Amino acid sequence: MQKLIVTADDFGLSLPLNEAVERAHQHGILTAASLMTGAPARDDAVERARKLPRLGVGLHLTLVDGCPVLPPTQVPDLVGRDGRFSTDPVKFGTSLFFSKEMRRQAEAEIVAQFEAFRKTGLVMDHINGHQHFHMHPAISKIIARMAPEFGHPPVRIPVEPVLQSYRATSDRFRDRFSSWIFFLAQTRLLRRRAIKAGLAVNDYVFGLNDSGAMVETRVLQFLDRLPSGTSEFYFHPATERWPGVDNLPDHYRPVDEFAALTSLKVKAKVQVLGVKLMPFREAVGRPRKAAS
Repeated sequence: MQKLIVTADDFGLSLPLNEAVERAHQHGILTAASLMTGAPARDDAVERARKLPRLGVGLHLTLVDGCPVLPPTQVPDLVGRDGRFSTDPVKFGTSLFFSKEMRRQAEAEIVAQFEAFRKTGLVMDHINGHQHFHMHPAISKIIARMAPEFGHPPVRIPVEPVLQSYRATSDRFRDRFSSWIFFLAQTRLLRRRAIKAGLAVNDYVFGLNDSGAMVETRVLQFLDRLPSGTSEFYFHPATERWPGVDNLPDHYRPVDEFAALTSLKVKAKVQVLGVKLMPFREAVGRPRKAAS
């Protein structure tokens, strides 16, 4: 069986993004959204989500390119003078790996984000990370320890299968292979820790090498090459661009991604192929028994 989770990341980042999530779920193929608990339009996102009982809302852990839930004075080593996280995940991740104090502050911030999600009253459908930073060895260790206390939510494993991805798109094989190699060790560690903690996981992700460009043509291509098992397509949709520091990267195409999610051609293809659209918890089933 081909089960597909269709997720919008950065839920809560802006009103246009929140509106796209709501409309793509009601009128398109969107099944899940990942909430940034420290984002400026978080309250609006939660209000919309409460009216969408079939939308699986998960936690989009944010430790880079965003704002903390805790006051910046409590996580001074994680933020700059502007009170925001670093926009350089490689540099920040390296510093985090070698600094015990940074890891302590990161854990405090992660706890705060989990608790902020709990206060929404929503069921945590899944966990992932902004810019996939939940793969960082220090962060995945914290997630594996904490998540069971929050209902054993499934965890996104951001591994895109090289051959299916390339056969679907016929472009950038070298980039797709390099990305797979780069993520390989981190995703294996994340998968192992998640399963040991009793947290279910997906089999594949599509969109990793096409982030911000999951337009109609690309989605149709991926659907034609969808492997058996549980896959996730993830998007960054919006009904329009918005100003400010929290806007998406310039090369992203959020309006076109929103159009893909509500495309009649995409919906028809899903139906013809018999693909089962589901939120994360439903797609991956009950948590796996933790290893002894």
